[in-house]
Amino acid sequence: MSSIKFLEKLLDGVAVEWTALGEVAEVRSGWGFPNAYQGQANGDYPFYKVSDMNIAGNETMMVTANNYIDAATVKRLGIKPAPEGTVIFPKIGAAVATNKKRLLSMPSAYDNNVMGLIPGEKVNSRFLYHWIQTINLCTLANDSGAVPSIRKTEMEMLPVPIPCPDNPKKSLEIQAEIVRILDSFTELTAELTAELTARKKQYNYYRDKLLSFEDSEVEWKALGDMASLRRGRVMSKGYLAENIGPFPVFSSQTANNGVIGQINTFDFDGEFISWTTDGANAGTVFHRTGKFSITNVCGLIKINDESRLNYKFLYYWLSIEAKKHVYAGMGNPKLMSHQVEKIPVPIPYPESPTKSLEEQKRIAAILEKFDALTNSITEGLPREIELRQKQYEYYRDLLLSFPKPEGAGA
Repeated sequence: MSSIKFLEKLLDGVAVEWTALGEVAEVRSGWGFPNAYQGQANGDYPFYKVSDMNIAGNETMMVTANNYIDAATVKRLGIKPAPEGTVIFPKIGAAVATNKKRLLSMPSAYDNNVMGLIPGEKVNSRFLYHWIQTINLCTLANDSGAVPSIRKTEMEMLPVPIPCPDNPKKSLEIQAEIVRILDSFTELTAELTAELTARKKQYNYYRDKLLSFEDSEVEWKALGDMASLRRGRVMSKGYLAENIGPFPVFSSQTANNGVIGQINTFDFDGEFISWTTDGANAGTVFHRTGKFSITNVCGLIKINDESRLNYKFLYYWLSIEAKKHVYAGMGNPKLMSHQVEKIPVPIPYPESPTKSLEEQKRIAAILEKFDALTNSITEGLPREIELRQKQYEYYRDLLLSFPKPEGAGA
């Protein structure tokens, strides 16, 4: 069914009026707090900063507080807590680009880097939340200065679709039906996200347990004694653009599995482990196979004797151990080859290479199953969450694609 036919059936002939947001909701900026104020561990009201909405993996509708503020401080600072059902989002700085919007589950306070939409009697708070998801905050940000920001006056003029405006009861019934359908998708995503969080904890538990050894159980060998290490090469954006091809190039980023581009040649072919040498992601390790290249902010590990050491076993071990060896001095974290080659590696059953390799493969196989479930973007829960999110976006756009009169704006 097309979006037009779907909406026609839902609306059943009633009109839709595009109303300025400021007429159906209060647009309220946050409050200025002392720079050093971070909130409290406990208090009467949740206290939100931009960082609370941008936590990686926190993709649910409701925002979770990390800090609180007490009633006495609220009174002293003259704060009027925003009510339950307020939609909040970043209004200034780089956080605007994250496009994160959240719904308050109880009266709360937030700082002046956050803006809130407090729904009035004509609009369902969850309807307002779902509708604001269709708005790209970046298009509203004024970047004429050094820092992009969203102005209250511009938010107040943003047109909002209100079905059946002449019959408030009917209007809210239509909004509620749209909310019911869309909430079913967000609730499923929230359940899957909670399941993923639990699975990650379970994975970390078993990984740490399986890779904890007594000295009497293993022989500790320096990684440099069992593998060869080398660095990648400098590749500029221009070089990547001029040599586009099928072979991936991995860099220091962790998004997209570290892929920064693809070129028509490759420097390595086979099975390896790479690690990030510089920056915030220093010490992050990856298991690599096939034909690829790496940049100069990556290192590569090639096992000398695969009958003594298994790649997957080493990968899972280094995923725990490598971060411990990162040098964070001078403000730029680093993990250079001379540090990596000193990392101790546990070799189980050292007196029997065959038994040792079997044990390494057994441990790796168990962890690989957990890893696929919790981290894989092609299978497991991350893939399922991605599909459910796309499904939500499809029906959200279908249900909220009300016909807009000419000149109504974005």
